[in-house]
Amino acid sequence: MIRMLKPVALATMLVTLLSACSLVPTYQRPQAPVPQQWSTGDASAAPAEAAPALVNWEAYFPDPRLQSLIRASLVNNRDLRVAVLNIEQTRAQYQIQRASLFPQVGVSLSGTRGTATSAPYPVVSSVSGGLSLSAFEIDLFGRVRALTDAAASTLLATEEARKTTQISLVASVASTWYALWADRWQLALAEQTLQTRASSLKLLQLKYDNGVLNELELRSGQSLVEAARVSRAQADRQYRQDLNSLALLVGQQVDPATLPPLPTLGDRPLDDVDAIPRLGGDSLWPALAELPVGLPSQVLLARPDITQAEQQLIAANANIGAARAAMFPSISLTGNLGRVSNSLSGLFDDGRRSWGVTGSLLAPIFDMGRTRAGVEVAQASRDIAVAQYEKALQSAFREVSDALVSRDTYGEQAQAQQAQADAETDRLRLSALRYRSGVASQLDLLDAQRSLFAAQQSLIQAQLARQQANITLFKTLGGGWDQNTATTVPASASGSAS
Repeated sequence: MIRMLKPVALATMLVTLLSACSLVPTYQRPQAPVPQQWSTGDASAAPAEAAPALVNWEAYFPDPRLQSLIRASLVNNRDLRVAVLNIEQTRAQYQIQRASLFPQVGVSLSGTRGTATSAPYPVVSSVSGGLSLSAFEIDLFGRVRALTDAAASTLLATEEARKTTQISLVASVASTWYALWADRWQLALAEQTLQTRASSLKLLQLKYDNGVLNELELRSGQSLVEAARVSRAQADRQYRQDLNSLALLVGQQVDPATLPPLPTLGDRPLDDVDAIPRLGGDSLWPALAELPVGLPSQVLLARPDITQAEQQLIAANANIGAARAAMFPSISLTGNLGRVSNSLSGLFDDGRRSWGVTGSLLAPIFDMGRTRAGVEVAQASRDIAVAQYEKALQSAFREVSDALVSRDTYGEQAQAQQAQADAETDRLRLSALRYRSGVASQLDLLDAQRSLFAAQQSLIQAQLARQQANITLFKTLGGGWDQNTATTVPASASGSAS
């Protein structure tokens, strides 16, 4: 048996010693077509050696309720599961392509029976069996190697796509969770305002029935009640819709214990000068940590989507080598090693050893420019990949720049909105005092209540926008990805996929 394997071992050694000459162009990373500094003043003040702070999501979102939801989404979210399964599919495709680098050896058994071609034309049988080597291409010009490298880069790009999906998922869960928090504040504020306005309307109706109040002031009070009822319906609708969005992101029904805490605003009427709530500050929610930002090249190249675009560019570059190699001759080997006998029963007893090697060479001569067009297609695909890589860099630069601008401006807006809400609170307190003293009219008090309610609604929205701007910056910097939290396909998903 050892003697039978000698030809196969010799052929394998010959293939191994043959060094393939690569026709793949030398890869050079394109220069980033983005400015050297961010457009916002705060980021440009960062030192040149500063690197982006890629904080883990568990450190950036310390609330245990939010962390629980994010962990559940990493296990149950269907988009992330598809991204993981795409990796498995691409890995299998890479293994298929990589197998072309090695000979495919199998076991064969064949037999024939028929009449001889010469007199007296007896019936003869022939049985052969052993090892067979299928058509194996000797990769002299690196075509198979280039295709394998392209498949490897495609696999890496798919893995980076999964990271991008996970980062977006973490940010979406956090953003929706804070939106639910704001919805609860809006709903509580609208509910309290409706109750206080309804109580005030009863008093106005009593005064009107006794001729103390005119109809204009009564209708103004009714309008405020209905406006509060509209706001409560809007807040309730938004809360339910955001809850549905969170359930979709998490991939399961949301446990009520993981939702943001219920706000408390008190239950005394707003015209009570001792009970007017001052909304804002830490009474809404604690602020997120500030993220230092380094130079654009350090920030952008660390993002998985940029790495994905570069791996796709590398794959397109390798395909040029495969297209070029197709213009040169290809050599294929087919061989067999075994025994042959006149009967199946005597194949391994009195059978004769047999072997054979067949080589073929195919060189393109005239194909109407098909091979040349294949090279041009590969080169055009590489140029497209370069443009897509540069666009990905420019888009990433804009995303980070916009996030920096949003963080700064929404912070200023939230401060101004807080000051306005405080001013409207003081105005309502003074209006209530003036109304009790008989200096101000009921309309002045109702107008102060309406202005405070609008200012508090705007404050909640501004605080939410500030929180979501910080989350967006965290996402655009590539945060939220960690090898320690790498997602795996659940056993049920793997079974169904297979």
